[in-house]
Amino acid sequence: MSTHTLHSHSELLRQRETGCTLPGALYGRDDVFDTDVKVFFHKHWILVGVTADVPEPGDVCTVDIGKASVLIVRDDNEDIRAWRNVCRHRGARLKEAGKSTVGMLVCPYHQWTYDLDGSLRHTTHMGSGFDASCRSLLPVHLRVVGSLIFVCLAKEAPADIALLEDSMRPRLAPYQLDQCKIAYETEIIENGNWKLVIENNRECYHCAGTHPELTNSFLPEDFGYCPDGLSPESQQALEAYHARNAACAASWAADGLVSHAVEALGSENTTLFRTQRLVIAGAGESQTLDTQVACKRLLGEVTRRDSGDTHLWTHSSWSHVMSDHAVISYIIPLAPDKTLVRTKWLVHQDAIEGVDYTLSGLTEVWVATNAQDASLVAINHAGTQDPGYQPGPLSPFTESYVDQFAQWYAARLQAHGL
Repeated sequence: MSTHTLHSHSELLRQRETGCTLPGALYGRDDVFDTDVKVFFHKHWILVGVTADVPEPGDVCTVDIGKASVLIVRDDNEDIRAWRNVCRHRGARLKEAGKSTVGMLVCPYHQWTYDLDGSLRHTTHMGSGFDASCRSLLPVHLRVVGSLIFVCLAKEAPADIALLEDSMRPRLAPYQLDQCKIAYETEIIENGNWKLVIENNRECYHCAGTHPELTNSFLPEDFGYCPDGLSPESQQALEAYHARNAACAASWAADGLVSHAVEALGSENTTLFRTQRLVIAGAGESQTLDTQVACKRLLGEVTRRDSGDTHLWTHSSWSHVMSDHAVISYIIPLAPDKTLVRTKWLVHQDAIEGVDYTLSGLTEVWVATNAQDASLVAINHAGTQDPGYQPGPLSPFTESYVDQFAQWYAARLQAHGL
């Protein structure tokens, strides 16, 4: 009897004790990885880029996700569209992964030619009876939220993306992210399972000891804290933390800035996300080493530098939007132990490097943080594959979102009959 038969996906999930980490096989097995890609990256909404990836008509950004590939295109009407990267003739890839600019989409195999609206415009040797209208490129479900491009590869996309849209549009509107440019972008291949990358991002239990650059702009209580046995000094600090949050929320509300948390993290949610406007420590302006803005040219209609950190989590991405810049990160699983992390730094489209900002000042916090997280994920993955690994208890105070993610993961697999 095979190992797969002995320990199916559902059986492995049933082995998980409430409040503990997942069994190691769920991070390391090839068959689990293949299922994860099919379910969580081909049937759910995933972030695949920003509108600044395709700033002009004819710009194409090709994103590979497992065996699937998606063309993100800005057409001649300046609308963003998404197509399957598959020629309707014999299936050849139209474009390699990455960015390019085209007049039309031409298959490199037999030169079938498509307009940016997906319609087939030119073929040869197909005869007078050939109906080109039946061979347009296959569309992919698309939502643009602010500047964030979400796609879903399923035939029927989860409808509850509407809650994310309704929650994020008023929060992102003042920043006018569709009028931003990409100042810098990076790719890191982390040596760990995609779930470990997300789990690491969902908790800050580790932050104080490993992220000195990032924690400079965080209030310590935002890492989570244990309320048991607080000293009088700690209790006083906690009260000051709540008072500061309340004062900032009131000040933001007076300027029409939405700050309250929205959490769609439960087993009943198909599209997982969380958003909140967080107070920035120190000068209170941005996630930089001195906590002041990195870019003098603020985003969109924003007039106050201390507009906080509007963050958005999904099951495959994390974003931070501040008064002067935004940091957008998303993942693509490559193998059970390999995960691609793409990060883009956005600034106002008219901001000038060397005048309004420096790349080092803009990027040094998250460049350091991403490298540190990559190291943590690598040692975490290696440990989960050790024969001595036993799932451990999660802190209910600092790792509750990790626990919720595991529960959501199990619920989604169950919803797909796995």
